[in-house]
Amino acid sequence: MNRDIFENLFVLEMASNHQGKLDRALQIVREHSRVVRFNNVRAAIKLQFRDVESFVHKDFRAREDIRYVKRVLDTRMAKADYATLVEAIVKSGCLPLATPFDEKSVDWCVEFGLPIIKIASADSNDWMLLEKIARTRKPCIISFGATPLKDMDDVVTFFEHRSIPLAINHCIAAYPHEDSECELDQIDFMRNRYPGHTIGWSCHEHKDWDTSIKIAYGKGARTFERHIDIDTDGFKVAAYSSLPGQLDQWFKAFHKAVEFCGTARTERKLPLAKETAYLDTYIRGVYARHVLQPGQQLTDDDIYMAIPLQKGQISCRELMLGRFGHTITKTVPQDAPITIDAIDSPYSQNEALRSQIYDRGL
Repeated sequence: MNRDIFENLFVLEMASNHQGKLDRALQIVREHSRVVRFNNVRAAIKLQFRDVESFVHKDFRAREDIRYVKRVLDTRMAKADYATLVEAIVKSGCLPLATPFDEKSVDWCVEFGLPIIKIASADSNDWMLLEKIARTRKPCIISFGATPLKDMDDVVTFFEHRSIPLAINHCIAAYPHEDSECELDQIDFMRNRYPGHTIGWSCHEHKDWDTSIKIAYGKGARTFERHIDIDTDGFKVAAYSSLPGQLDQWFKAFHKAVEFCGTARTERKLPLAKETAYLDTYIRGVYARHVLQPGQQLTDDDIYMAIPLQKGQISCRELMLGRFGHTITKTVPQDAPITIDAIDSPYSQNEALRSQIYDRGL
């Protein structure tokens, strides 16, 4: 399955903090997409889709005392407004994403041409909704906040059997949560348990965001989710939401993590030239304990090793004694360096290796 679509993808969650107002939502898109472009990252701005008429039971729509119901009703947006928002997100250079909370909203994801569907932690075991989402064949990102392990395994198997790309977010489904509740070792657990899937970090901490993304990236998380908001209209910003300036700081922390971790995650890195040069100063060279004559095979009694290593001199790295030892090809004075030209060695017969030996040392 192609996982490239998830690699180093930032999902910026608008949630319902548009407050049901299209103008506010468009301003969130404008301000945060500028930060995305400035930091040269790949990001999506994510909406939440709900068909309120089917999502909330008709007998409870007037209840002011049920917080979640009231928030859903107070922040509802018309389908036409969502269409305008999706277009604005695309024009901003970001990917448009959404979390559908009901079957009709899944249809909206298809109608609007969203490239990825996000599945909320609360719906990670809503099998009717998952079946509907899977029928779209779209890549999905799922958060596993407080999801039981059996359900996690079942969902991953469900998508694997359908060959639908799935990214899996470690998530603490508490809004906000403390630094001590991040449980970032779960990224290791998920990478080991679900090989072949991109693992991500959906964060809702409200104090130190820089440290968590650096650790998460270092542990192998490759998609990241965070709530975003603006504070230009007096609306109270949630403690777990990022303002544009804070988002800029978050992206810079990501770039610093990438810088520290490097680029060779699946294979041995190539050494830096200055790294090799530094280590070469500590390599011991092979010196003659006494005069060595042509035809003589080297033994432990014939040599000693010391710094500095000189140009053309064999080192402890190339030295082979005994059955696969070296034979002297020309006279070497006592205490003189034994050079690659003074021995019969596979190294002396390979011009590239021979050149390397002459390029190093004093």
